[in-house]
Amino acid sequence: MSKSVFYHAGCPVCVSAEHDIINLVGTENVEVVHLGENKSKIAAAENVGVKSVPALVTPNGNVLHINFGASIEDVKG
Repeated sequence: MSKSVFYHAGCPVCVSAEHDIINLVGTENVEVVHLGENKSKIAAAENVGVKSVPALVTPNGNVLHINFGASIEDVKG
């Protein structure tokens, strides 16, 4: 099984969701991408369908948008 990818921007909503996701699935099953610190990953996030953060992309490509923190446009700055 490949890893899920959790995208966030570092806001309190995102950080809280990150902790919950890691507790649910384990660090070995999720890659965490902080888009606020790694803006070069924004295009990849958009390409898989991320519209807002926090968002979890499952191994089969489903995008689960979690408790709206910021739009991807806001993250772009």
